[in-house]
Formats: sequence, structure tokens, C-alpha cells
Amino acid sequence: MKLGRLNHIGVATPSIAHSIGFYRDVMGATKIHAPFDLPEQGVKVCFVDTPGADGALDGTQIELVEPLPGNTSIAGFLEKNPAGGQHHLCYEVPDIHAAKASFEAMGVSLVFHPHNPYVPTTHMNVRFFVAEKPGVEPVWWFGGGFDLTPYYPFDEDVRAWHETARATCAPFGTDVYAKYKAWCDRYFYLRHRGETRGVGGLFFDDLNEWGFDACFAFQRAVGDAFLDAWLPIAQRRRDLPYGERERDFQLYRRGRYVEFNLVFDRGTHFGLQSGGRTESILMSLPPLVRWEYDWKPEPGTPEARLYADYLRPRDWLAEPAG
Repeated sequence: MKLGRLNHIGVATPSIAHSIGFYRDVMGATKIHAPFDLPEQGVKVCFVDTPGADGALDGTQIELVEPLPGNTSIAGFLEKNPAGGQHHLCYEVPDIHAAKASFEAMGVSLVFHPHNPYVPTTHMNVRFFVAEKPGVEPVWWFGGGFDLTPYYPFDEDVRAWHETARATCAPFGTDVYAKYKAWCDRYFYLRHRGETRGVGGLFFDDLNEWGFDACFAFQRAVGDAFLDAWLPIAQRRRDLPYGERERDFQLYRRGRYVEFNLVFDRGTHFGLQSGGRTESILMSLPPLVRWEYDWKPEPGTPEARLYADYLRPRDWLAEPAG
């Protein structure tokens, strides 16, 4: 791959308007383009021209990037870097296909949408990215996790799920479970509904700080632990009797799963925007779902209990069992 001209530097910012003032009033920029939305990428962008070698405004551009509402990668970047900062570099290359050949990504995703409403929906993902060039250390990271979405939850199931998650993380550090449990609660959150998608689990991304062997071992541990966490729940609940009421509620709540995956999920967005195989990208969606306008559960019902007690972050392992 032959590296070409640096086309632009992407700078994530919580406020394009504020950043425009900085580049205009402090840095002396004289040509700042009008901001515009890129809804398919979940961002608003604005380009700032800089002088080239001869003084003309044909140098490397500054691309200011502000997240639109939603769980975009830029929003995740700003969670870690609230003041913003350099997000990416964009180089021109003579052959984009040759350039892409230097990168490799792989992963496994599992999504189960059980028929019985008493068996929770669940999701597990493990993924790996590496960029390599001869003579240079590769750039790589791991990501993944697992989460649980019950419709008629049982406290013992949720506690057991999190106990398995904590035991999986324990060999890798005392703070790992708490960190990735909290990240899962933040990630699987429907802002427009004010509720979590389910009862959480683990979520991690860009993991490389422990060294390759330890990071890979953690990745394997998460993948291996998934069935240990979910199968006992499924086996306890799969034969519970249910009727039309429970099935209708399950199909209604599956709508929240669809909303999250289409509105917020980074993997779904990336796959669709990068021209991937649509049927594979949307395999996470449930086979059947129902919608009802402004439906609310009757107070005191098992359906109301889900809303009141489970669709918010909770420290399950710190609360007394009862």
C-alpha cells in the first residue's frame, strides 16, 4: 500500500458551533464550510480549510465531527474524551482495494429469540480487528460481550447471569467486571425510551492494553462463559406454561430490540454503511414482533414489574437476595 496525501484530520467535538468559533477566532481560519448532517453515519460534520505550501487554501482540511442523537461511535469516543480530540486521519491512496487488503476483521455473533416468553432473549459477540504492514508492529484490538433481555424476569436468573459474568472477569482484574458491566448498561440503553434493553451483562471494545495474550485469553473466556451463563436459565424456564397474553407481551417487547438495533447499534450501522450482506447484518432481529401505540402495562401486573424493576442499571451482585 502506498500512502498518499493527508486529506483531512477528523476531530470529534461535543459542539461544532463552539469549535467553529475556536478555529475562526483563535486559529485564524478564514474559510469554514457550512455544517451538514450525515444521518447514515450518525454525525454532523463541518470542514475547515487550511493553507497549503503556496498559501492557497488547499492544504489538509480539518473535519469537525459532532454526534447526532444516538449511540454512534463518535458518541462513544466523546464518553471517553468529553472535551473531544483527534478521532481519525484520512489519507488518499491510489488503490483503495489494495489499502483495504492490509486490514482484517473477524467475529462471531449469536442471538437467541426463544419462543417461550419466560426464556430471555440473549446476545453474545466476540470480534477482532488487526491492521498489518511489513516491518511495523500490527495495530489490533478485541471487543465483545454478552447481554440478557428477559420479558418475565426472575431475580435468581439475573443474579446467576451476573455471577457468571463476574467470575469470567475475575482472573483479569478486580475492576474488570464493574467496568464492563457499566459499559454494557450504557451501551444497551434506549435514550428515546429512557430504559435499558434488558438486564445487562458485559460489553467491551478497543481492548489491547493488557497485551495480546491476555486480551485473547479474556476474549476466549467471554465466549466460553456465554453458554454457562445462559443455558441454565433456558433449562429452568423453557417448560413453563404460557398463554396468549404472555406471548403478545413478548412480541411487543421484542419491538424494543428492533428499535435498539436499528437506531443505536454500532455493528448494524457499520454493516449497512459498509455495503455488507444485509440479511446477515439484520439476522439479530426477531422473526416475529408486534407494535401497539403508546401501550402501557396495568399496575401490579408481571408486565409492569419488568418496567418498574428491571429496565434500569442495577448492581445485582451488591443487592441482597430476596
